[in-house]
Amino acid sequence: MGLSQSLYKKAKKIIPGGTQLLSKRPEMILPDLWPAYYKKAKGCEVWDLDGNRYIDMSYMGVGTCILGYADDDVNDAVKKAINDSSVATLNCPEEVELAKVLCDIHQWADMARFARTGGEAMAMAVRIARAKTRKDMLLFCGYHGWHDWYLSANISDDKALDGHLLPGLNPRGGPRALRGTSIPFNYNNTEEFLSLIKRYKEDIGVVIMESIRNHYPKKDFMETVRKITKDLDIVLVFDEITAGWRMTTGGAHLLFNIEPDIAVFGKAISNGFPMAAVIGKKEVMEAANDTFISSTYWTDRVGPVAALAAINKMKKKNVSQYLEKTGKKVQEGWKRLAAKNDLDIEVAGIAPITHFDFNHKKPLVLKTLFAQLMLERGFLATTAFYASCAHKEIHIKKYLQATDEAFSFIAKAIKKDNPEKYLRGEVCHSGFRRLT
Repeated sequence: MGLSQSLYKKAKKIIPGGTQLLSKRPEMILPDLWPAYYKKAKGCEVWDLDGNRYIDMSYMGVGTCILGYADDDVNDAVKKAINDSSVATLNCPEEVELAKVLCDIHQWADMARFARTGGEAMAMAVRIARAKTRKDMLLFCGYHGWHDWYLSANISDDKALDGHLLPGLNPRGGPRALRGTSIPFNYNNTEEFLSLIKRYKEDIGVVIMESIRNHYPKKDFMETVRKITKDLDIVLVFDEITAGWRMTTGGAHLLFNIEPDIAVFGKAISNGFPMAAVIGKKEVMEAANDTFISSTYWTDRVGPVAALAAINKMKKKNVSQYLEKTGKKVQEGWKRLAAKNDLDIEVAGIAPITHFDFNHKKPLVLKTLFAQLMLERGFLATTAFYASCAHKEIHIKKYLQATDEAFSFIAKAIKKDNPEKYLRGEVCHSGFRRLT
């Protein structure tokens, strides 16, 4: 057992849940074997505590580092900000510059507020929207974080959130009085959305949805959502935390020509440094003046400086085009190699954040085995791939060669009907589960 796994065993005794982020639990990918901690990372390479070097063909900091780990231009800007002091009694001027940059990119938006994580930015957006409409009930589509407003959907139905990325999310600890205030609907299901509008018409103040995640919007879906919300004076919020900056410079909604009332950004906006933004139309955003939204570390200098440097580089390098091209190469490689090895897989997701699933009676066993085989070949890999500018042709070539070998091994294990036999640890988890 390496230093990383040894440390993780200690961590589970003193940190509830083992880590601060569910997606970074080794149990989610490769229990007992996944190198839980890193010593350093650069480009798309990661070194664990034992000094082992891996090429990261998985999540790239859970979607934060689309320019690559420790990008020199972003880091240089941050180092200067730190040397000039990251905080002071006064405000940093960069937040004003960033607000203007975001509103210039999104011509429909007039104002911006800032936070440091996606979850709290979504909570801020919900607060502002409810303050504007003075209605508690909201409809939502997709995954939007850990706060009470979102998990409250599971208070009355513990499977309400299962179709929204993470099954098994437990609302325990959230006020039961919130039951019935957050109602989910499915992306691209116009009939379901209209049915909920008809049922709760007088009570809905907010509609929240990811602009895109696994599927492109069907014809008239987003147009219908926008028309209904506008007609009924409902605030429409687009969560761009995951999709933003990957398909174009700014929010993915720009490609669909749909203007929300609020849009929320996080993750890739600052290439790995804590930063999030809530932008919106003046008549909606000014409702923030009628409610208390305030936090000391929302005023630090590092976040805005990192975001400005990252956005500037995204514009200059046409990053979204590169991510699209890179993601498609991986998608095509998965399909080609699966066919070659007679494996049944399903590839889904937009190209820059894509994934595949094994169509098999024991998909989690195969997913775990794939991660194990790829780790043995020097890759941090699961069935998902988040593209970055650091992923070059040589990395993709080596990755697909290793994938070919892994697929071949898995195909043979399936024919013998005993893929579990080759696992060196437990099967990976598929969603939220209490660690004991």
